[in-house]
Amino acid sequence: MNLRRSPHEVAPDLIGAELYVDGVGGVIVEVEAYDHEDPAGHGYRNRRTARNASMFLPGGHAYVYRSYGIHWCLNFVCGEEGIAGAVLLRALAPVVGLEEMRARRGVADPRLLCSGPGRLCQALAVTREYDGLPLDRPPFDLRDREGAVEIVRGPRIGITKAADYPWRYGLAGSPFLSRRFAA
Repeated sequence: MNLRRSPHEVAPDLIGAELYVDGVGGVIVEVEAYDHEDPAGHGYRNRRTARNASMFLPGGHAYVYRSYGIHWCLNFVCGEEGIAGAVLLRALAPVVGLEEMRARRGVADPRLLCSGPGRLCQALAVTREYDGLPLDRPPFDLRDREGAVEIVRGPRIGITKAADYPWRYGLAGSPFLSRRFAA
């Protein structure tokens, strides 16, 4: 998948794609796009910090950060080098490695394994150590979706700035979304 495009082009293309980290993962069912002109984005106005430095790599790298000092969040860096843009992975339908995910998360219900950015990272064992790694080689295995999927779109969630932007994308009808989309 070509990630050297705008996060707004990449985000819907990720729905239905597959992500595996060290052989554990599944189908991407929910994402959010963030760009350098987005007041909710970590690279707003292209301000580089130690925390967001990976966002300035060329598209195709991981940007991993801690949210509220508690949960790791995995983003796919998008676009050209030097221009901050990324897609946050919000939810995954677990397919491979369910026992590992259950052990890491401490829950049995597959709908609770990867439904939310923090849960997803915990289930896939993604931490800051993955920040800046290329997505086209191990431990990552990102596979393009096969066939058409129905995508729903709506405002992003869990943020206060620019929360009304319709840059959240999901797989229509998926029981693995972090939160349902409004009708």
